[in-house]
Amino acid sequence: MKDMSNTIATAVSIKNAVKTSAENGTGVDLQGYESATIIADVGAEGDTLSSSVHFELSLEHSDDNSSFSDVAQADITDGTISSGGIWLKLDGTAGGNPDTAGEIFRVGYVGGKRYVRAVLAKTGSHSNGTPIGVMVVKGNARHSADNAFTAHAS
Repeated sequence: MKDMSNTIATAVSIKNAVKTSAENGTGVDLQGYESATIIADVGAEGDTLSSSVHFELSLEHSDDNSSFSDVAQADITDGTISSGGIWLKLDGTAGGNPDTAGEIFRVGYVGGKRYVRAVLAKTGSHSNGTPIGVMVVKGNARHSADNAFTAHAS
């Protein structure tokens, strides 16, 4: 078994919490890394998701962490980007159904921009909300010092 922990770094774009509204994630700096995977952690839906009550997660990138644009299909792996940079629609259908158990969704980023962020959009009334968080796993560091990590004692 090989050590992966010392070859990656993680960052939060959208803090994991029960979501009832739209949110722009924090830009994550990819400088010093050659790859990134965006991971959405979605808990059990608090409202029944459908075509009229759903969330959409899109991916944006930027050179300056200020002016963001939608990611295109050529910028991702292991997924499909639709209009507006949308890579995940949580609407209760196959491929977007966290149901009562929750689910993890991911997409790879291979674009050439320095910053990437997730954007959460909502449609319909989300009175109870759904737990959603998005993190970015940065990989293939150019230098080992880029993976500085502080371990937490139990």
